Amino acid sequence: MSKLLFYFIGIYLVSIGIVYLIINLNLLTMGYSFIEYVKFIISNIYFYYILVGILLIYMSVLRKDKK
Repeated sequence: MSKLLFYFIGIYLVSIGIVYLIINLNLLTMGYSFIEYVKFIISNIYFYYILVGILLIYMSVLRKDKK
């Protein structure tokens, strides 16, 4: 049960992070360079949502059940 919960939480966090990453692509049209965009994304909390979500998905898929 906890594997499934971690999997869904991971998918939720990754999807939130990617949505905000796509929303912030508008910064490139406003005159930001790609390096400034990457620095902004890395300093934003939603980037870490993606990393934590991927980690949760990875752990839930590869963790073995104790029976």
